[in-house]
Amino acid sequence: MDVRLKMCIHGTSDDFVTVHHELGHLYYDLSYRKQPFSFRNGANDGFHEAIGDAIALSITPEYLKKIGLIEQIPPPSADIPLLLRRALDKIAFLPFGLLVDKWRWQVFSGEVKPADYNKAWWTLRDKYQGVAPPVDRSESDFDPGAKYHIPANTAYARYFLAAIYQFQFYRAMCKEAGYQGPLNRCSVYGSQEAGRKFRAMLELGQSKPWPEALKQMTGEDRLDASAMVEYFRPLLDWLKQQNQGVRTGWTPAADPMKAAAQ
Repeated sequence: MDVRLKMCIHGTSDDFVTVHHELGHLYYDLSYRKQPFSFRNGANDGFHEAIGDAIALSITPEYLKKIGLIEQIPPPSADIPLLLRRALDKIAFLPFGLLVDKWRWQVFSGEVKPADYNKAWWTLRDKYQGVAPPVDRSESDFDPGAKYHIPANTAYARYFLAAIYQFQFYRAMCKEAGYQGPLNRCSVYGSQEAGRKFRAMLELGQSKPWPEALKQMTGEDRLDASAMVEYFRPLLDWLKQQNQGVRTGWTPAADPMKAAAQ
């Protein structure tokens, strides 16, 4: 079957991952296409966003060497910069992925009134991310609108869920492939066993409740971030060593709309 993406891409690592992400949607669609019409969808929205990203986690140095993009595999000591770069995409995203829909739900429920839209946004940014605006803000500004999903009225919790699901899917595929070693170095490229395991879940579409679909794939019936922790373990150990004696965290701002410099 000839399937293609219509998108403008460049020869960058980010676009290489994006291609995997978008193809994940496509191959999920193709996998459940034989289900009755009502079941032709992802087990939940988070599944759909996690499929391609789970495969993209297999973009390891070993994989890149196999497909001829690098000439030699760097030693484990070189993993820290790669893990740090990926953590800035995956870990740092989690609080933002959560707060976008927290803001939306507060607005829809009426808990936050129009007169406080911007204040509520920066209160959440401060609470979950420790982020302050670069300049003073007021209710004449509408900073939430800078995020596409806000004016487009598109649910965002799916991305928060997907950031965790993808590591669960990935770990399950690595186990099925018989991989043993640090999780961040696993590539399931070429593993028919991992592929069959993954495809069986994809073919379910929405015909089973998502906990059942997840359990069939991973043996777990709930969202579980332990796979993410396992993946980033080398980086976590390194950061603990680097941050010895250093105070971490932040103190919530008294006025979240005041500029950070003040």
